[in-house]
Amino acid sequence: MDYSVLIKSSNGKKSRVGIVGATSGYGYTLLAQISQVSLMELRMICALDAGDCQRVLLELGYDRENMVICENARQLYAAPDQAILILTDYRLVPETDITALVECTGNTVVGSWLSEEALKKGIHVYMVSKETDSVCGVAMNQIAEKYHSIYTLVNGDQPRNLLDLISWGRVLGLDIVCAGKSSEYDFVWDPDTGEFTYLNDTDQPREPMPGMKALWHYEGTETLKKRECLLEKYRAVISADLCEMNLVSNATGMPPACKSMHYPVAKISELADIFIPREDGGILEKTGVVDVFCNLRRPDEASFAGGVFLIIRCKNEKVWKILTGKGHVVSRNQKYACVYLPYHYMGLESPISILLGDLMGIGANENCRQVAVMAAVAQEDIPKGTVLQVHGHHHSIDHITPQLWEKKEATNLAPFYLLNNGSLVNDIKKGDPITLSDVNPEGQRLVELYRMGMALE
Repeated sequence: MDYSVLIKSSNGKKSRVGIVGATSGYGYTLLAQISQVSLMELRMICALDAGDCQRVLLELGYDRENMVICENARQLYAAPDQAILILTDYRLVPETDITALVECTGNTVVGSWLSEEALKKGIHVYMVSKETDSVCGVAMNQIAEKYHSIYTLVNGDQPRNLLDLISWGRVLGLDIVCAGKSSEYDFVWDPDTGEFTYLNDTDQPREPMPGMKALWHYEGTETLKKRECLLEKYRAVISADLCEMNLVSNATGMPPACKSMHYPVAKISELADIFIPREDGGILEKTGVVDVFCNLRRPDEASFAGGVFLIIRCKNEKVWKILTGKGHVVSRNQKYACVYLPYHYMGLESPISILLGDLMGIGANENCRQVAVMAAVAQEDIPKGTVLQVHGHHHSIDHITPQLWEKKEATNLAPFYLLNNGSLVNDIKKGDPITLSDVNPEGQRLVELYRMGMALE
């Protein structure tokens, strides 16, 4: 797409952007980029600490004289039209004159309330909080349609990037066997030293791992099994990964490949040999699914960077012989190919999604349906009265593992992120999923929105 058409079609209009939960991580990267985009202006920022908001804005080069802290509606209505509004009460957000609300709190109760109120007022909602979308994204799309607003995921995070790649493939008539992403951190092995590094943004553990040498070259699914055994302590089912695949599944109709995702430890060059049907030497029991892998590479190789991929069928031998010659990733049996985007640039990419929505009325998931539910399965017996809390970098819940269940199996299950701050009203046995009748949730409206989405066919 020629994105310059956005400028031609804007007729002088700009997106007036408000960001909630914006002082670190994703929000910080978007704040940094907005000032570089001619068709956007920052109108509002909302976080618990007004001083922190000011500090971040000043750090990014915004003018202190143009910032106005508003603690109540009276101050909000009296603020200058071009000021950057700094709010500490999220309930004031729908009263502002923003055209675009970027929700990145990660709080399902706050995020769902904000989204619903904004959509009802004609404010387009750009959802970054995957936790909220996994619970009520289907309902939010219906509310947006009713009020002629837009509710959509944003580029810069894997779900929207993968949705765009799937859409591209479908328009081209490609037969998509599998769509997915790499897990957040790379597995890095140095053939020269035999040292293994689990690349992450904290302690980056290292250890000698000479056993990887015999498993470095892919010889089939037995190689995967042996890699998994060797790297067992580094492999995990990560809540954020399953949540992101939940969003993609709901927006595309593609079910999960399996409840816990396969997570093969694999190089990019091996993907077209792995995410294919078992009868062709791969790991898939069914096709047209979503899945996740752990990227394995040398230290001097580029990362997949949490990027996204498609596995497609090669239907014309001559065409794919030409493309193989140009270096594309094709399976050894020449039946499948891998198309991939090795990046997700967080808020640096997100202005595209906001401008497509605000200026052209284009979203990404209008036909969203609850195809999969991110269930919460007890890892051990959990007593009645336990308060469940989402915490940590991967937004996990203690003593609970996430699984992606297809809707037909998950009729009464409580979605994982509906459980945050909820208390159990029943004892839960190890291995059992938590149902809606097992929990007293923090937000009843969130339950209503989830049920609304589940009721749609």
